[in-house]
Amino acid sequence: MRKTLAWITIALSFLLILSGLTGLALSADKPKAVKTLPSATAPAPAGPSVMLITIDAPITPVVAEYIIKSIDTAAKDNAEAIIIQLNTPGGLVDSTNEIILKMMASAVPTVVYVAPSGGRAASAGVFITLAANIAAMAPTTHIGAASPVQMQGQMDKTMAKKVTNDLAAMIRGIAEKRGRNAKWAEEAVRKSVSITETEALKLGVIDLIAPDIDTLVKRIDGRTVDVVLGKRTIKTAGATVKEHPMGFRYKLLGIISNPNIAYILMILGFYGLYFELSNPGAIFPGVAGAICLILAFYALQTLPINYAGLMLIILAIILFIAEAFITSHGVLGIGGVVAMLFGSLMLIDTPEPSLRISWAVILPVVATSALLFIVTVTVAIRAHRSKVDTGKEGLIGMQAEARTDIGADGQVHLRGEYWNARSDEPIAKGEKVTVVAVDGLRLTVKKTG
Repeated sequence: MRKTLAWITIALSFLLILSGLTGLALSADKPKAVKTLPSATAPAPAGPSVMLITIDAPITPVVAEYIIKSIDTAAKDNAEAIIIQLNTPGGLVDSTNEIILKMMASAVPTVVYVAPSGGRAASAGVFITLAANIAAMAPTTHIGAASPVQMQGQMDKTMAKKVTNDLAAMIRGIAEKRGRNAKWAEEAVRKSVSITETEALKLGVIDLIAPDIDTLVKRIDGRTVDVVLGKRTIKTAGATVKEHPMGFRYKLLGIISNPNIAYILMILGFYGLYFELSNPGAIFPGVAGAICLILAFYALQTLPINYAGLMLIILAIILFIAEAFITSHGVLGIGGVVAMLFGSLMLIDTPEPSLRISWAVILPVVATSALLFIVTVTVAIRAHRSKVDTGKEGLIGMQAEARTDIGADGQVHLRGEYWNARSDEPIAKGEKVTVVAVDGLRLTVKKTG
């Protein structure tokens, strides 16, 4: 039964995750409407073009790679500009640095457009917006709160000051390079200030406010900006806006890099190995678990991981595995549940809510782990306590009928067979007897009751 339970649990969990990831990626790949100036029903004219990409997620290595590759593609296609429509709560410093370096070294003008209405460019989004040749915002959006994100645990005061000073100098340099308000940019890092689009325009943080992409394309026409090759005048009059969506690969990797998905994949991976070790030869749990673990480790290397939390989760799985081989009356299993709960809470250590594991994921996973452990232990205990019904041991305690008088010798009828029997007390023919011992092919019996 334990082997069947292992197969069912791992198979259903793995297929559910795999189908969910594929479904999300495929649904995200559905073609989106492309806005053009002017609209055309015939093939696209061989005029100027503007590339449009949309970022509506935290800044991670996957997002950074997508933006960098898109800028390269825009330059290769001789686009007049690349528009990055941005709505982000923030992200990782290393990924943000990669994006900024690429934008600063871009041969094609970069335009960051904070949109849609209600969107924001927070934390890492501030750096990216200020690094653009042209910064624009949609109505009812805001920008700011660029305080640093801790990568490993909580920083002490000295380290926090060093990181803050480094980021403040970095954002001040970016703002000065692009001719924007360096004082406000530094305050966004040091004081986590945040402002609306109208305040940003008034303070010289952005260049313009545009209600939509079409208006933005019209308003950047004729502007001269500094690119890596020198001055360049943007010519977008009558330009075609070509949307460059994320491909299946980026979307799938982005989904896997979600902290909640990465956490679930890691737990499924550990359980696959647990069931394979407790049921050698099952094969499928081990293969599925190894795949899930590899995907999880890819995702975790892109996230701010607290290794103490990761070690607690690994300890929990070790305790679960030990429970399968060592009789601890549940102590090891309970310890595993406690270690998993605390490890899950500590695993992603960052002030960014978008990069944390949700309670809605942690609690069901820990509860399921506890339930699975309880069911497994219960099945094992029942199997251990159940009466043996085969071999000599299976005969002890069974009821039979005396076919002869029994003393030092005699016969009984048991399960349709005649057995030689003996007893320490006189037993008359026809009386009911109970088997108390087995010696070869001879039974020792006593009167029933």
